[in-house]
Amino acid sequence: MRDEIDKVIQVIRPAIQADNGDIYLREVDEGTGVVTVELIGACVSCPASTVTLKAGVERILKDRVPGVTQVINLGEQAQEIGETPVSL
Repeated sequence: MRDEIDKVIQVIRPAIQADNGDIYLREVDEGTGVVTVELIGACVSCPASTVTLKAGVERILKDRVPGVTQVINLGEQAQEIGETPVSL
């Protein structure tokens, strides 16, 4: 499953990079179907990054990889527990 997800992310990546951002696959929970990615660069401060994640990345992964149920951003997880995402 992870390899399939990574292949799809490689297809999506150029569109995100065109807006000075990037996306990296960080974790796949095959039991729950939850995929954790990290949006970096311009995506960190972009107000549309949630839309990119849910309406773009999540929708495409759900369509192309059986078993994917949700895509979450590692940066958003960190903010929920009080950490601040920093991309260098």
